[in-house]
Amino acid sequence: MSKTTDFLKSLTGMNENDLKARISEDELRLKKLSFAHGISPLENPVSIRILRREVARLKTELKKRSLNA
Repeated sequence: MSKTTDFLKSLTGMNENDLKARISEDELRLKKLSFAHGISPLENPVSIRILRREVARLKTELKKRSLNA
């Protein structure tokens, strides 16, 4: 299995409060990574893109759950 499918399967066990907490934590991590990359280049700049996509997946899952409720 790929990392994306594992990530999506892990979302099914989370409730809305867990999703919101994870989104805020990941957005803070993303902001810190972007800031650090602006000062000096990161060893792996692709990690910024991966984290940004994970935040988008989290927000999509949260929106999907709020529409179903």
